[in-house]
Amino acid sequence: MLGTAIYAFGLHYFLLPNQLMEGGVTGIAILLNYALGWPLSISTFVLNIPLFFIGWRILGRSHTGYTIFGAVSLSVFLALMEKLIALGWIVPFRTSNDYILAVLYAGVTLGIGLGIVFRFGGTTGGVDIIARIAAKLKGWSMGQVILTLDVIIIGLSLLYIPKEKVLYTLVAVFIASKLIDFIQEGAYAAKEFSIITERGDELGLKITQDMDRGVTLFPAKGAYSGKPKQVVYCVVARHEVRMLKAIVNGIDPRAFIVINDVHDVLGEGFKAE
Repeated sequence: MLGTAIYAFGLHYFLLPNQLMEGGVTGIAILLNYALGWPLSISTFVLNIPLFFIGWRILGRSHTGYTIFGAVSLSVFLALMEKLIALGWIVPFRTSNDYILAVLYAGVTLGIGLGIVFRFGGTTGGVDIIARIAAKLKGWSMGQVILTLDVIIIGLSLLYIPKEKVLYTLVAVFIASKLIDFIQEGAYAAKEFSIITERGDELGLKITQDMDRGVTLFPAKGAYSGKPKQVVYCVVARHEVRMLKAIVNGIDPRAFIVINDVHDVLGEGFKAE
């Protein structure tokens, strides 16, 4: 509900006042608003109704239940925003010379809203249902189906809004997609260490004792030398990278270290979902 509230706010406060677009069923509803003046809250819900029934029959009750809740929640918050704007309690951000500002904030708010929805297993209906059905019946990629439909819908907006606004829309969609990925993967960034060494047992014990971090040892063998080695696998927080490097250097200066970024870590010592 929080995610759909933020998403509805972004649509009414930044997107609609500046004649920008969005993909999916929401994009179709925005087109109907631009062309016929239909309220976004009603058209979004009406467009989703036939998809609810199709999804219920093909995807089952559990998948469609969350989608219905998300879509209804979005329509409710869209209606609330329409009421608050009509009463003058909220004045949308409208600009005629600084569309970049509107695009940036539209992308951020839409991305945060949808990111929260997706992070906790929900959807806002529409194209997501179509993509899930296509993936189940045809084996098509959900991402490709959603992208194709979004391109078609945004392309149709050229009939009602200038092409410059369509190009601005693509920037907002790109920013939103990055925020969605960021929220889904997790804001916490850790570092993953894979250390190839001949002193894995000693190194693992030292890391456990000095850093209180879990360590996993994998047996390995050098392809050129044929010597037995071990791969020491460990995940640490960013501020612990320097300390771990020092420990490795103190025990085996010849160790081979691979360090990767980790965007989300669940488990003891980090966090629980």
